[in-house]
Amino acid sequence: MFDNLRLERKVQRLERKIDLIMKHLGIPDPSGVIDYTEIDELLHRGKKIQAIKLYRDQDPAASLVEAKDAVEARDRRPGR
Repeated sequence: MFDNLRLERKVQRLERKIDLIMKHLGIPDPSGVIDYTEIDELLHRGKKIQAIKLYRDQDPAASLVEAKDAVEARDRRPGR
């Protein structure tokens, strides 16, 4: 058990360091990139709730409010 905890802490420190390096170099977080193709299709069909759910599936760290705001902003784009 102790070894697992120690390894988890090391991994967390490494992840923080990598995040700082990526931020310094201006590299976007690839896990934070949302694929809006299917979300746009759902919005086009009037399925906003499913679009919000899909957004949260792609970004599990997003709260319901954040996902709703992002999808609604996407829905309000000109030409939509």
